[in-house]
Amino acid sequence: MTIHPLASPLSVPARPELTGGRRVAVLLSHGFTGQPASVKPWGAAVAEHGYAVEVPRLPGHGTSWQECNTTTWDDWYAELAGVFERLAREHDAVVVGGLSMGGALSLRLAADQGARVAGVVLVNPALATRRRDVRLLPLLKRVVPSFPGITNDIKRAGADEHGYARTPLRAAHSMFRAWPALVADLPRVTAPLLYLRSTVDHVVDDLTQPLVVSRVSSRDVTEVSLEQSYHVATLDHDAPRINEETVAFVRRVGAA
Repeated sequence: MTIHPLASPLSVPARPELTGGRRVAVLLSHGFTGQPASVKPWGAAVAEHGYAVEVPRLPGHGTSWQECNTTTWDDWYAELAGVFERLAREHDAVVVGGLSMGGALSLRLAADQGARVAGVVLVNPALATRRRDVRLLPLLKRVVPSFPGITNDIKRAGADEHGYARTPLRAAHSMFRAWPALVADLPRVTAPLLYLRSTVDHVVDDLTQPLVVSRVSSRDVTEVSLEQSYHVATLDHDAPRINEETVAFVRRVGAA
């Protein structure tokens, strides 16, 4: 197994001397067919303010789409859940967040972990789609291993998330199959929520945002529109705003 040179995880320890003596951690996840490179600059910007940051590499990502096709939603979630447990043991508060599927995985953590999650940060999360071909995946995945990729939906010229050129259909079906149970459990999400959404997104359509905002039980919900970015907004023109909004949110929800 060859791992992409930029796919190494990011792990930065907390510096409580910069955060009022509290050890606050932020767990960030990349999206489907992406890899840590798509969110590591986001994590590094947050870490500059003294917060511990973990950006794991999800199983089957950062290697090959063929390997990704041997992994499932349960594998990706298990990786995040394991990192979360370690952070929860070692820190006073843990904020979770992610891009695209990483946002969906973060909501799954928030639904399962309840008050143990101090806050949730979502950047263009994916929990629903208008694409009709998704309904055909149970059959298609048996005869076609992959479709053209969905990476690099980025407005900023020259930016590259280093994702797969092909979308592995067995893995994709696993993700889509996990959505209904997550949507049903959204009322279990009570943590404060920061939702950052690009006004133009060629990967995630307009179904997810109202679904999440209307169903979560969080009383503290902040929505931010990203007008200068496409789907991979963490590498796009609005990245500085994402960083600023995230740091302000973590500072607020991570306080004693």
